[in-house]
Amino acid sequence: MTELPDLLATPLSALHRELGGRMVPFAGYSMPVQYPAGIMAEHLHTRAAAGLFDVSHMGQAELVGEGAAAALERLTPADVQGLKPGRQRYGVLLNEQGGIIDDFMFANMGERLFLVVNASRKHVDLPLIESVLPRGVTLRPLADRALLALQGPGAVAALATILPDLAALKFMGVWEGQGMVISRSGYTGEDGVEISLPAEQAESFAKTLLGLPGVMPAGLGARDSLRLEAGLCLYGNDIDETTSPVEANLVWSIGKRRRMEWNFAGAETIRGQLDHGVSRLRVGIQPQGRQPARGHTPIQAGGLDIGEITSGGFGPSVNAPVAMGYVAREHAADGTPLELLVRGKGLAAHVAPLPFHPHRYAR
Repeated sequence: MTELPDLLATPLSALHRELGGRMVPFAGYSMPVQYPAGIMAEHLHTRAAAGLFDVSHMGQAELVGEGAAAALERLTPADVQGLKPGRQRYGVLLNEQGGIIDDFMFANMGERLFLVVNASRKHVDLPLIESVLPRGVTLRPLADRALLALQGPGAVAALATILPDLAALKFMGVWEGQGMVISRSGYTGEDGVEISLPAEQAESFAKTLLGLPGVMPAGLGARDSLRLEAGLCLYGNDIDETTSPVEANLVWSIGKRRRMEWNFAGAETIRGQLDHGVSRLRVGIQPQGRQPARGHTPIQAGGLDIGEITSGGFGPSVNAPVAMGYVAREHAADGTPLELLVRGKGLAAHVAPLPFHPHRYAR
């Protein structure tokens, strides 16, 4: 299978072809949406054992120098300075209006911060971060590294057969060695790890992982259905610069200390939303029956438009359609009846608690 024209390739592109991956455009890259087993099988196998995902399209970078954490806090309400060495945290980058420029992960590696940002936003995020850095703090893009996500209840046990130290790593802990940075994290709702390593080593290491018991390749399709069942946001669908962390139900990403200081981009707007509420909220939505509702499906209540689906599809683990979207605040309580306009026809639904499938992180 040849690469799609005018698209970037990850270091695993040859391996994807070798494994029979069906390649599609995604965030400017040619990426595997599925392998011959199919999305359903890849999804269920990840829930039961371990799926290996190529996420090398994501942006990786380091912040080095005294004051790096304080500088990053100008753009995010996360507590960066309070993060202990060897630990990782989720954060959002905000604009001056409190909108989400991106969501990202950052880890305290002792002498530096290690960052992972979304592929579709790295060309925005990295120059923005660089623009707030004081003298003596340097941003180093890591374009020469790959990123693998090994996800599922069997992921860490499998990896520990070749890297025994990983067995003791706790959720959101970070290990560094042999040229790799490995965090016990992921975006499927399952236990697992994300592995940053030099691009030239990626194919060989991925083949080693695929040779371990219980590990199979998985593509973007399964990654999307897994994160949707887990109630996790996809940038560009569920969050963007028009949504705030309060509207998106991501208030937990705002550090306690930051709520006392209010010295980050968009702080005045966020503080007002926390004090007075917002007009809409991101919620889980459960359509009745078997028909899924996709993104941009209108949401109604009492014949009035009250919102829109942002992510939707069929959840293989729950054996039912699942969705997320924004609804007017007065319709956001669990159990509230809704009507979804699918191809012009009304589909009964209700607000459902998130996640649809329980998180099973190794806490």
